[in-house]
Amino acid sequence: MDSALKFYRVMAYLTGVMLLILCAGMVVKYGFGNGIVVSIVGPIHGFLYMVYLAAAFNLGVLKARWPMGYLLFVLLAGTIPFVSFIAERNVTQRMRQGLAGTEAA
Repeated sequence: MDSALKFYRVMAYLTGVMLLILCAGMVVKYGFGNGIVVSIVGPIHGFLYMVYLAAAFNLGVLKARWPMGYLLFVLLAGTIPFVSFIAERNVTQRMRQGLAGTEAA
């Protein structure tokens, strides 16, 4: 489960950073008429988001068995700026508490 968590964390950060760059690119595109950043970063973020979904699904459904509401929150976190960072922190704390609980038992 530790490797699934590490992969999820990396994907959460990558997806979050690319989304912030994409948002900045959209400001440049619609504010200044230059869409080069959006045309480059948009597809990269889209691909990374699909990998993020797979990583979150692997961790949440196959490994940790999260409730459906929590899983949806984590899956949608890569679409709202800064939320993937919050979700990553929340998931990491939740997983570490769960691992500590299993080791204590």
